[in-house]
Amino acid sequence: MDFKHISYERVENIALITLNRPEKLNAFTLRMMHELCSAFDQVDADDQVKAALITGAGRAFCAGADLSSGEDTFVDKFDTQDSHPEDYNKDAGGILTLRMFRSLKPIVTACNGASVGVGATMQLAADIRLASTKARFGFVFLNRGIVNDASSSWFLPKIVGISKALELCYSGRIIDSQEASDIGLVSHIFEHEEMLDQSIEFCKNLTQGSAPVSVALARRLFWSSLGDDGPERSHELESQFISSRGKSGDAKEGVKSFLEKRDAEFPNKVSKDLPNDFEKKIEN
Repeated sequence: MDFKHISYERVENIALITLNRPEKLNAFTLRMMHELCSAFDQVDADDQVKAALITGAGRAFCAGADLSSGEDTFVDKFDTQDSHPEDYNKDAGGILTLRMFRSLKPIVTACNGASVGVGATMQLAADIRLASTKARFGFVFLNRGIVNDASSSWFLPKIVGISKALELCYSGRIIDSQEASDIGLVSHIFEHEEMLDQSIEFCKNLTQGSAPVSVALARRLFWSSLGDDGPERSHELESQFISSRGKSGDAKEGVKSFLEKRDAEFPNKVSKDLPNDFEKKIEN
């Protein structure tokens, strides 16, 4: 896809995805949604990429949905019938976060400024959220006469708890990076001028010593377990994947490198060495 509303580049083993409408404070559009989904397809297919990092160009991360249509902004705003008939009349933010949910690589956001509406909710599907000292977050949907998007009624309470999630949505109050950190919405705060470099370095170190196939499986195991009412399904799936991974070249290399006191060079690739029908097993 020819990207116009985002940019995509690889910085060593990190896919740097930048929301790239700085003159519009990176306001969210249907094209941006499709481009982001396409970018995650590229991330999953590229075995050189170990993690994806999302940030914004200019002084905002994302100022929410593009409101240039005025009072009709939300009338058929998320009508995706032309390009994805199965998603007709589905929330575009939710299409994006569901694609992020299915990612085979870790996703990190580096919030560099204002993130309001879908700019805030799209980050909830990331594994880890980083923020600059100038970051701001606002779940302002009820203030606009609609409801929250991007499957945030599932994601947000799992991150900050149900009471805090409802408080943020009922009020639409804008919170700064320190409060976001205090409630667990973000994991680390960096000085604004250093944030991107620090975030890239964070991502490089995140999975440096881990097998990519194991990372992909662990990501899906953790996220998919959040709706379970007990540990039994996790035990069953972990048992299956430990058994299959235990026979892999990665496991042999993991043990050998440990005994030889050197860095591991894992041979298996996400693009071709994931266990057969692992998604079906997880979804069931």
